[in-house]
Amino acid sequence: MSWLDEHPDVRNIRCGTSDLNGQARGKRVPIRFARKLEEEGTRFPFSILNLDIWGEDVEDSPLVFEAGDPDGVLLPTERGYVQMPWLRTPSALLPLWMFHEDGRPFEGDPRHALAAVVDRYKARGLTPVVATEMEFYLVDDSGDGIRQPRSPRSGKRRPGAEILSLRALDAFDTFFTELYDACDLMDIPAEAAISEVGMGQFEINLEHVPDALKAADDAWLFKMLVRGLARNHGMAASFMAKPYEEYAGNGLHTHFSVIDKDGNNLFANDTFEGSRLLHNAIAGCLKAIPDCALIFAPHGNSYDRLVPESHAPTGICWAYDNRTASVRVPGGSFKARRVEHRVAGGDVNPYLFLTAVLGAALIGIEEDMSPPPPISGNAYEQDLAQIPDTWAAAIDRFEGSDIARRIFPELLVDNLVMTKRQELHYFAELSAEEQLELYLDTV
Repeated sequence: MSWLDEHPDVRNIRCGTSDLNGQARGKRVPIRFARKLEEEGTRFPFSILNLDIWGEDVEDSPLVFEAGDPDGVLLPTERGYVQMPWLRTPSALLPLWMFHEDGRPFEGDPRHALAAVVDRYKARGLTPVVATEMEFYLVDDSGDGIRQPRSPRSGKRRPGAEILSLRALDAFDTFFTELYDACDLMDIPAEAAISEVGMGQFEINLEHVPDALKAADDAWLFKMLVRGLARNHGMAASFMAKPYEEYAGNGLHTHFSVIDKDGNNLFANDTFEGSRLLHNAIAGCLKAIPDCALIFAPHGNSYDRLVPESHAPTGICWAYDNRTASVRVPGGSFKARRVEHRVAGGDVNPYLFLTAVLGAALIGIEEDMSPPPPISGNAYEQDLAQIPDTWAAAIDRFEGSDIARRIFPELLVDNLVMTKRQELHYFAELSAEEQLELYLDTV
């Protein structure tokens, strides 16, 4: 029995894929065409994965007029159908990824970039185990600018941030109850929700899974779900890096370890320090941070988050159980040793983000790299190499990076650079209000 047979209430489907900005691009398809879509896929221009944040073609892209804007073949991923519980009409999404006519993966597809890195781990008998931490703001954008939404229970607005406040969670209990129910329907492994540092800011962790592609799918789908549900409750949900100037930005951190074929955590050796392989991975991650800053901070607003003393790392360093560091080894059982990569904002493309992190860690493992000594104390007060602090600098660094081109396909690097240069040019023409409107519930 097929998935659709088991869900006879589904009346229509969407099929879609992620572009370089993490935007879902696709079609709405009547249910009667579902079987054909499952078996044959569909066709979009290759250029659809290389649109800018406004959904416009990238000027001078070789994928458009130079090549005649040819089609690629989009086929269902192994994820299969996913329910879309934020829609009133029972609907399902069939995630796709792009191939050439001859069956080769399209190298401009961010999901294929992650799959290629995972395959490199598999060739060494290794499997990354990955979790993500999803931070977002609930906001009222019904007037000029944004502000914290009224509690559905009390009708009041919270006066400020309430870190780890149960009251703040309870104020939006109906929303979070629906969100967790929807995660169950979509097979998104949502764990604890907490009230975060910012006013109206929350974090939900997604469980560790031994499948980096599923972890990226989960993060991509989670963002879609949260934004859709929030609108049903008269709010916006924003993953943009820095919605409020005066409050902490949104991060998208990942925790990862590496297991062997028997499921053993190769970052652990029953010591506080952790294994040599753990240190290799940390060294690779540190080496790639400045070159891959464009992946971790892909938009104009992203760089408003990367400022000292704002709960986002700015110095390139690592530490044990220290949240001021860009790479952290969390405390707890030595058997659960893992890496937390803390640089990325909530506005990233999850596929590109995990490709950069896991690809960098693998280079560290392959080359038996050693990291510098871990720091202690406040990283903001130390003399450290810094993450690029402007969008233009990050674009230049990514374009000229050898390590970025070892992690990502050449075509994807070139396409992303062209996309971001176009966005940089037009972003400069926007007012602060237009910038907020562009990113608020887009990224």
